[in-house]
Amino acid sequence: MLNNWTLTRNGKDLEALIRNCGPKIFKFSDVKKMTNSFIDEVGRGGSGTVYKGKLPNGCPVAVKLLDASRCNGEDFVNEVSSISKTSHKNIVALLGFCLEGSKKAIIYEFMSNGSLANFIDNDRITSNNSYNPLMSWEKLQQIALGINRGLGYLHQWCNTRILHLDIKPQNILLDENFIPKIADFGLAKLCPSRESITPMKQARGTIRYVAPEVWNREFGISNKSDVYSYGMMILDMVGGRKNLNAEESHSSQM
Repeated sequence: MLNNWTLTRNGKDLEALIRNCGPKIFKFSDVKKMTNSFIDEVGRGGSGTVYKGKLPNGCPVAVKLLDASRCNGEDFVNEVSSISKTSHKNIVALLGFCLEGSKKAIIYEFMSNGSLANFIDNDRITSNNSYNPLMSWEKLQQIALGINRGLGYLHQWCNTRILHLDIKPQNILLDENFIPKIADFGLAKLCPSRESITPMKQARGTIRYVAPEVWNREFGISNKSDVYSYGMMILDMVGGRKNLNAEESHSSQM
């Protein structure tokens, strides 16, 4: 049903669709309260801003407040419906969402060590062109393996096969033990498990990490598209490279 969602649906229809996914629905007043009126910004992406918050029981959360001018309803449905179908150590946990008119927010578990991008900065490349990472190579290897397990779950073991389509360091979050969790499912695509190749009307992703076949709409995409992005990210992890400019780091549909 969610795969047939169109932009012609109104807010009530949209909420009814997502309600069946299972996560808790929060009022915007609750979201504002848990973030103390959005004062603690911890990240900013192509579709919105992330704030640190706290539930009434004291549990820390990350609240993604979507920008109405940059995020359409389809992105919101993609993110909530995709991640609500998952349950895995290496996938960030969805705790709830808010949808009141143009106000859209998604509430996740809080990842205290931020994104992987913070630890593979090319500023760590020394004068003799060697790379000195912020964490040990053993730790980087464990993170790479964890991401691989998360992707394997999305592609093979999840009840509904999911293509993430925006794997990059900024979308890998690290908890207090540096366990990696795949996040940001705004561009994800739900796929029937029996089909290996899936058609796609628009190219989507982040330029540096997008697989070649994503640009050619005639051939369709598969889990190999995510694997390509994963490989590009591994190159960043071992070489300390980053996107050359901000334009290339933004996720989008093209």
